[in-house]
Amino acid sequence: MKKKELSIKNLGISLGVTLCMIGFCLVFTDSVNMDTLVSRLGFPLFRLMVFICIGLLAGQIIEGMGWTRQAAVLARPFFRFSNLGHHCSAAFTTAFISGAAANAMLLEFYEQKKITKLQLFLSNYVNQFPAFFLHLPTTMFIVLPLTGFAGALYFFLTFGATAFRTACFFIFGHFFLPEPSLLSGPTDKGSQANEPSGTGYSALITRIKKSLPIRISNILTWVLPIYTLVFILNANGFFTYLNQAVTRYVSLKLIPVESLSVVVLSFAAEFTSGFAAAGALMDAGVLSIKQTVIALLLGNVLAFPIRALRHQIPRYMGIFSPKMGLQLLLSGQAFRVASIILAGTLYFFAA
Repeated sequence: MKKKELSIKNLGISLGVTLCMIGFCLVFTDSVNMDTLVSRLGFPLFRLMVFICIGLLAGQIIEGMGWTRQAAVLARPFFRFSNLGHHCSAAFTTAFISGAAANAMLLEFYEQKKITKLQLFLSNYVNQFPAFFLHLPTTMFIVLPLTGFAGALYFFLTFGATAFRTACFFIFGHFFLPEPSLLSGPTDKGSQANEPSGTGYSALITRIKKSLPIRISNILTWVLPIYTLVFILNANGFFTYLNQAVTRYVSLKLIPVESLSVVVLSFAAEFTSGFAAAGALMDAGVLSIKQTVIALLLGNVLAFPIRALRHQIPRYMGIFSPKMGLQLLLSGQAFRVASIILAGTLYFFAA
């Protein structure tokens, strides 16, 4: 009970800090008004918390009802090979629907001591694979008409980078993780063998009522101020300035001047603008297919860390602890950038 009261106290402090930031922004800047607060802060924050709640609830239900093996069936051979276990595989399946829900499930399993910290980290890295497909249909139908064959090569290389690092994580787990005998042993089998009784359902509901509000309030305590701070920085042009400053420096040093506009536009808030510029420059004969692909890959590498700072850091630091969330985000994006650089380098020398 003391833990719950402490959580409510922290949530009140978090809410107060958030309201102070919003009030300061409303009074002293012209970049934010009530309409933008509702549409660009309120709704996205509400949607994020809904997915987090779904993930936490799903994790408790899957574990409490003994459904871990059934939820893990999609990728069971890979997770058995990598010693990540059924719980991580269940989160992997969920990541095809929502990354936030999958991360919330991983947190739930970790706090229940069903998975280790190393398993949580590796599973979070592996979940970048379903995340690649989450927005693929939308982006593909936009990008391919704009850039044609160059866009197809770009998707092929980024997918190859994603598949390569996912395979590396599985192989690492195979050699450096112990076999999860406790996760696939009597507990799971016993849960499957016996159909939950009315008492089991009652116990599950009681546990959810007791623990879920505490977990949600703890997460909301961090999500509220961090998400709001990132929103205010973005509304006041901080990330646009950072994008342009980094792009200008790297473009002049590393890639042809002809590709400058492609990379600059790929840094802009509008995702498709970089691809539209690439298609226009190719049609005009300014850029070859190879130059366009390299420019788009470089734009991806340079833009993504800043986009991650803008969009993902509130989610990671909110769902996990700030320290663990920052570790997950930075290490995961470091692996991602390294794999894309490797794919681009191989393409540059092979094409």
